[in-house]
Amino acid sequence: MIRLSKSFVGQAEIDAVTAVLGRGFLGMGEEVGRFEEELSTYLGGANQVVCVNTGTAALHLALQAIGIGPGDEVLVPSLTYVASFQAISATGAVPVACDVREQDGLLDLDDARRRVTTRTKAVMPVHYASFPGDIQGIYGFAKEFGLRVVEDAAHAFGCRVEGSYVGNFGDVVCFSFDGIKNITSGEGGAVSSSDEVVLERIRDARLLGVTRDSERRYRGERSWDFDVTHQGWRYHMSDVMAAIGRVQLKRFESELAPKRISLAKRYRLQLQSVQGLRLFSNDVAGVVPHILPVRILGGRRDEVRMALEAAGVQTGIHYKPNHLLTRFGAGKQRLPVTEKLYSELLTLPLHPQIELADCEHVAAVMSSVLN
Repeated sequence: MIRLSKSFVGQAEIDAVTAVLGRGFLGMGEEVGRFEEELSTYLGGANQVVCVNTGTAALHLALQAIGIGPGDEVLVPSLTYVASFQAISATGAVPVACDVREQDGLLDLDDARRRVTTRTKAVMPVHYASFPGDIQGIYGFAKEFGLRVVEDAAHAFGCRVEGSYVGNFGDVVCFSFDGIKNITSGEGGAVSSSDEVVLERIRDARLLGVTRDSERRYRGERSWDFDVTHQGWRYHMSDVMAAIGRVQLKRFESELAPKRISLAKRYRLQLQSVQGLRLFSNDVAGVVPHILPVRILGGRRDEVRMALEAAGVQTGIHYKPNHLLTRFGAGKQRLPVTEKLYSELLTLPLHPQIELADCEHVAAVMSSVLN
């Protein structure tokens, strides 16, 4: 079976975790502080980074830190994992589902513009399939309406826009480091920003709102006489998770990113001439792909998926649109492009343990069905 996705860790990660276990402290401590510094340095140093226990927690804390709460609205594309919507609703705000562009699955700003109200306080662009898209357009749109921007960059760690890493510019940027992302810390996430007020709120909120507890934790200390001024959560990253993440970060540029890029290039080469199949028309320069979705036209997506399964190939569908879920509208709202893409999308296997020959096998099966 060629797996759709897979964690890719080795002896170096095992040794790093063993070292933490040997120190006898498994909570948030100096390892997390070092990981945050290394992430900031990797991204370029313009923004600071705060690590948390999941990418969803990163989104939730980022929204809370910029002041999103009950009665507010946040614009977000419906074609995203439910985590984006749940993070918004967790603040008491309303996620406003927006349509996407057919050519790349990214937020359609024209559609978003029609949904702005006096309650709209932020926009959450999702870097679907690792593509940041029109970042300048996003920030121009936000400036036009006086909105904060929280980038859902769960797919986009290591990606660049005009030479700069995603997370080294912009308002507030959130990453995911779960088991199958571009780098993993087992579970985990991070928020990147240059807004000191936002960063400090997130540092406290991830530790149940205990003020300035992060600084003590980095030194291996605890807060005993403390204050709490805002709602907090138990969202901090552990040293065990940070140890894995630090090793993955060291491996990223030399090993993990090149493999993902080479696999995506091979797929595109093999699939570009297959009839009945369409690739997203994104600029792949600077992109380290987390997933590789393609469009199967003519209502044949499920036929192709079954043929791949019979040939030992796992596939996925990223994602069921959120406006179709019961909690977020149950399909009462119509988003025609999102719904069209949902009927066509098929995600192909992509992770560092796949070989180039596997890509050719997948493409051959798809070509035999469609052609």
